[in-house]
Amino acid sequence: MSPLPAVTGRDEFDALVVRTDYLDDQAWQDVAAALMEPWGDRPYEADVHFIDDLAWSGATVDEVLTAVRGDDNLAVVFLADRTTMQAESHPLLAVTTLTREECVDDEDYAQLTEFGRHFRTIPARLHEVHANLSIGNLGFEEFAAWAHDDPEGIFRSF
Repeated sequence: MSPLPAVTGRDEFDALVVRTDYLDDQAWQDVAAALMEPWGDRPYEADVHFIDDLAWSGATVDEVLTAVRGDDNLAVVFLADRTTMQAESHPLLAVTTLTREECVDDEDYAQLTEFGRHFRTIPARLHEVHANLSIGNLGFEEFAAWAHDDPEGIFRSF
């Protein structure tokens, strides 16, 4: 695959959602609509930067991470992949952008990735994941652990 286009125009507070599957436009519309719903107790306005460009079709986790590596304000990126489009709950793949080099030491990185570099979350919880990781209120490993405890491996709530 050739290099992916640069991500431009994302506000530092926007969740980044990358569409990598283009087989079901209706499913994508459903996912995008769900992500734009107000969220939280107040409720908060949904701030999402969507990448909906065929150049990203079939992109792997590593290819997406390479493409977004220059964004210092990005703790997590969400992929709308084939599983997202096919599953009834449309769980997106949440992927940490932190690398071993950005962690204090091997132990810190091992803790961060104890349950892997990614987990799935339903659209209704994407904003909670993004907001808490962005401000450092919770760690990636905490969300991954909650997803790990779910029978389907999906983060659904605290």
